[in-house]
Amino acid sequence: MPDRKLIGERLIATFLGGCLLFNYPVLSLFDRGADLFGIPLIYAYIFAAWAGLIAIMAWFIERPIE
Repeated sequence: MPDRKLIGERLIATFLGGCLLFNYPVLSLFDRGADLFGIPLIYAYIFAAWAGLIAIMAWFIERPIE
């Protein structure tokens, strides 16, 4: 069972990392008037960070337990 505990700890760390990614100091770095392929930079950042967190969580959960 220690592997399941490790998965839980990694998911908690991912959650805390997500809290940091969506908090004021980091969001203010991307709150500029710039566009990325016609999309405001802040929206592109939020979508990319959100998709990255989902991918990381899926990778942690779907990995086979050894």
